[in-house]
Amino acid sequence: MHATTHQARSKRASRFIGLGLNLGFAIALLAFGGAASAQSAEKGKEGYVKHGCWQCHGFQGQGSAITGPKLAPDPKPLAFMEVFLRNTKGTMPPYYQHILSKQDLADIHAYLASIPKGPDYKSIPLLNQ
Repeated sequence: MHATTHQARSKRASRFIGLGLNLGFAIALLAFGGAASAQSAEKGKEGYVKHGCWQCHGFQGQGSAITGPKLAPDPKPLAFMEVFLRNTKGTMPPYYQHILSKQDLADIHAYLASIPKGPDYKSIPLLNQ
């Protein structure tokens, strides 16, 4: 009977934590709703270089298995990026708002979203020999 009570409490706690994470993500989405219209890919490219993103993710956001993951094309949603950048605990340092403003982050996201996909490998003759 004690194990059943413990399992019920664990399930309630898991639901509560999941609700909190979903709520946090929703708030982040709302916070960036207005910033999306004023994004500048040009400023984002400058910010990407200025803040050193290129050092681990490459100038085109292509990433590397050793230094950092691919960011472009098709970057993660802006709200996801902000939550990750502000709270990262891994090898990447956190970029708090006093270091990287919401507007600068929105511009960097616009830059990453502006990077076109590379050609399909099937269209490159050398790779089809």
